[in-house]
Amino acid sequence: MQTRCLRYAIFSLYEPNLFDHFPSVTRFDLRLEDCVTGMAGLPDSEVDIVVTSPPYNLGIRYQKYSDRQDRRSYLKWCGEWTQQIRRVLKPGGSFFINIGAAPSNPMLPHEIVFQLRDLFVLQNTIHWIKSIAIDDRTFGHFKPISSKRFLNDCHEYIFQFTKTGHVELDRLAIGVPYQDKTNIARWSHTRGSDKRCRGNTWFVPYETIQSREKERPHPATFPVALAENCIKLHGTSRTNMMLDPFLGIGNSAAAAKNCGVKKFIGFEIDETYLSEAKRRLQLK
Repeated sequence: MQTRCLRYAIFSLYEPNLFDHFPSVTRFDLRLEDCVTGMAGLPDSEVDIVVTSPPYNLGIRYQKYSDRQDRRSYLKWCGEWTQQIRRVLKPGGSFFINIGAAPSNPMLPHEIVFQLRDLFVLQNTIHWIKSIAIDDRTFGHFKPISSKRFLNDCHEYIFQFTKTGHVELDRLAIGVPYQDKTNIARWSHTRGSDKRCRGNTWFVPYETIQSREKERPHPATFPVALAENCIKLHGTSRTNMMLDPFLGIGNSAAAAKNCGVKKFIGFEIDETYLSEAKRRLQLK
């Protein structure tokens, strides 16, 4: 990727809270800049949470980035930008990275995990389920493939990395009710609450759209709800600063706004994607 000259703007976004007394404020610092160069200018240990989805090196057609590097160069580059993440992340911070694979290239997510093993501890592996078949019914969306060897790919990974492996999570922030209500009284850890840990399989389907060009003008986005889950799991009360080094059209920024994160920093090398992110966030 080519390094761009630093051009950035800081925005404030106001949303009325439930009591309509004081607005919650998310300050957006969205930069048209290569993330390695950009993050190098950030202070050490300042970021609470990183939620991002880098290019997968699977030949996706971006406008400003070639997604066809040789494997060694790609993994070396992953090491470069994740080194910066380790530096700017707080000791108790979380780094959530969404990585997908192709049926013909299934080892890529795991190779990235191995690439990062000297920088971070893999604390949780989450399976993002985009589509699932239960009995004879299908829920969600997937891209069908025509193959005599491979199955349709209906899931991606979300890896939560931390510096120590001992970062406490707000597991019930994205909890679900017990199906068998007798479990509420049966287990002492419930403390009478009808909510349990969701676990590491998250069914988060894409929203149905009518026009990719108008509604999702980016070839590889994750749902806003997916990033919201990551923020809530880490803990909204201790998430003051969030970073996404691969902003795209701003889904992670929208999640930060929805969760009341105080400051969000995003880097993007494509001016068209950055402009779309600002438009969606109602920034000028």
